[in-house]
Amino acid sequence: MGGVVLVHGLYHQAGHFGVVAAGLRRVGVEVVVPELHRGSLREDTRVVQEAVDGFGVAPVVVGHSYGGSVITGVRGAGQLVYLAAFVLDAGESAAGWGGGSAALREAVVAVGEEGATKRGGGATRLRPESAAGVLYGDCPAPLARRAVGLLREQGPGCGRGVPERQGWRTTPSTYVVCARDRAIDPGVQRRMAARCGEVREWPTGHSPFVGRPELVVGLVREVLAGLGERG
Repeated sequence: MGGVVLVHGLYHQAGHFGVVAAGLRRVGVEVVVPELHRGSLREDTRVVQEAVDGFGVAPVVVGHSYGGSVITGVRGAGQLVYLAAFVLDAGESAAGWGGGSAALREAVVAVGEEGATKRGGGATRLRPESAAGVLYGDCPAPLARRAVGLLREQGPGCGRGVPERQGWRTTPSTYVVCARDRAIDPGVQRRMAARCGEVREWPTGHSPFVGRPELVVGLVREVLAGLGERG
């Protein structure tokens, strides 16, 4: 049925996409979920590019939040799907767009001195109590607690990275605006979405892969079916 690469955002990890990945695999979709946190946007893009190159047929590549910055620089995707994500043009960075909301920025704290040393200095984390409301406020409480438990420290600098290419200019793209998002302002999302070939809007918060995974699975299956018809 084709393949998909799922690309998580800052502070997240592959496990956050676990339910979506399992749902796609049950219907015969090959799924790869690379781990980012490689130290820079360039290195994160390299890891995702390796995943894309591993498919025999051009996969659907889904990027959430900062993951949009990553997938923008990838070559060889059959279609790009931006999920409340950054669609960057030449010379732009996520930080240049204002990054996350004030509520998200207030949730960020520096790790302790020992942790910062291990990560090369400047590492941050999210306060669990704040992250629950900002990232997963519309999710059932047990799912939100699990998602918060999966959050990890983030090294500095990735949000200031600038993609080396703009894949959305030549690759079919879909943007999903999350209309109840408290992490990235929906108005900002809509402005970036105008760069994509198709725009959807869901009545969800920032993380539908946690609270409404069936929406993500359904969209990916729809996009894959469209690729099959075109190919």
